[in-house]
Amino acid sequence: MSPILQARLRRFKNNRLGFFCFCLFMLIFIACLGANFIANERPLIVKYQDSFYFPVVKDYPETTFGGVFETAAEYRDPVVQRLINQQGWILWPPLRYANQTTNLDLAVPVPSPPSAQNWLGTDDLGHDVIARILYGLRVSLLFGLFLTAAAAAIGIVVGALQGYYGGWVDLLGQRILEVWGGLPTLFMVIILVSLFTPNVYWLFLIMLFFGWPALVGLVRAEFLRARNLDYVRAARSLGVSNRSIMFRHILPNALSSSLSQLPFMLTANITALTALDFLGYGLPPGSASIGELLLQGKTNLDAPWLALSGFFTMAIVLSLLVYIGEAARDAFDPRR
Repeated sequence: MSPILQARLRRFKNNRLGFFCFCLFMLIFIACLGANFIANERPLIVKYQDSFYFPVVKDYPETTFGGVFETAAEYRDPVVQRLINQQGWILWPPLRYANQTTNLDLAVPVPSPPSAQNWLGTDDLGHDVIARILYGLRVSLLFGLFLTAAAAAIGIVVGALQGYYGGWVDLLGQRILEVWGGLPTLFMVIILVSLFTPNVYWLFLIMLFFGWPALVGLVRAEFLRARNLDYVRAARSLGVSNRSIMFRHILPNALSSSLSQLPFMLTANITALTALDFLGYGLPPGSASIGELLLQGKTNLDAPWLALSGFFTMAIVLSLLVYIGEAARDAFDPRR
């Protein structure tokens, strides 16, 4: 690790608010990645007749536990639980509901208010709100991270080509970016998404199609500034290839300002996915998402816990990302 990078990491850690938000965001991200082990209708571990089973990751027929059916065991069934407890024990996750689990034991109509069974209540299909948030936030974060990484990679390459070569390459690229920037992105995404069957891969490609220019201008400016510096001219004089000069000498110096923008790009991508889900043009129907939860809050005005849960989830996650971005921008500022 270079001394400059070490100094930048120290500056980032010295920003107490930004570093605290980064740690809190990582805890939330890890919890969402492990949503299957936190909220699930299947046990984590089952011990039966001196053997251990892991239903959370593998299906077992009911006959494995002394039942009569060859189909997958329904662990919420009291009969199956009694069979297991007679010759073993069951270790459940903290929340016994998955994102598609319907609570059939409710004493009130759905959407039901917060209770001891469902701490944040249920939606209009009887699904636990906390489970929907965990699974939906996992989809949003992973989708946003992959989309941000792909868009950043394309934007960095295009910006590097424009800035390094200049001339007609830069001129043509800027005209394309002007046209791209003038398009109403959200409306174009809605139109294109509506032409295809709802699919997360189509949605990813369509959003990437409009999201890659985010870093082009920043990287282009860094390459325009650096291409006439002495070390670049010396490399050209020594016969170093343009590819090596761009990606081995100039790019590491230009990445500092680009990396600080990634949290803001991630924020924008998560917000865009949530907006599309809220409008009904995002993930396939029935998928757990924060936008779908907000839509249910709009539809069921007599169940304010739905809208409040979605709002505070988005507010907390996006606020953390904004503070992380500000701390990263200060830490990677080349003037410091």
